[in-house]
Amino acid sequence: MGRQARITTATGKFQQTIEIGPHRLIGDEPTESGGDDAGLSPHEFLLAALGTCTSMTLKLYADRKGWPLHKVEVRVTGEKRDGVHVMQRTITLEGELDAEQRARLKEIAEKCPVHKTLTGQIRIETELA
Repeated sequence: MGRQARITTATGKFQQTIEIGPHRLIGDEPTESGGDDAGLSPHEFLLAALGTCTSMTLKLYADRKGWPLHKVEVRVTGEKRDGVHVMQRTITLEGELDAEQRARLKEIAEKCPVHKTLTGQIRIETELA
């Protein structure tokens, strides 16, 4: 099990303080949604999680294979279409990779742990303390 995320209300209408281990982040909503835009929105954290995990997974895989992948850039956007949340992920790979290596890295992107979590079965158990 990973480290616990502790989220508490902060200033403003939506701001939240997020603490995970030694790290402290701010969650908020954009101004057009009534927030102060002091941090990422909850859905933006999901986009960041998918993009971060994808980049890490691809770099780790390529390094393990000894492939010349020098840089990974992942752009993720999200929107709701007909009641379905759709995340669009665009991956840019820098390095002298052949077509077969690039195709394999695209397959590996589909296997990053956050991708598998988001597309798999999720159960959330809630209790009041």
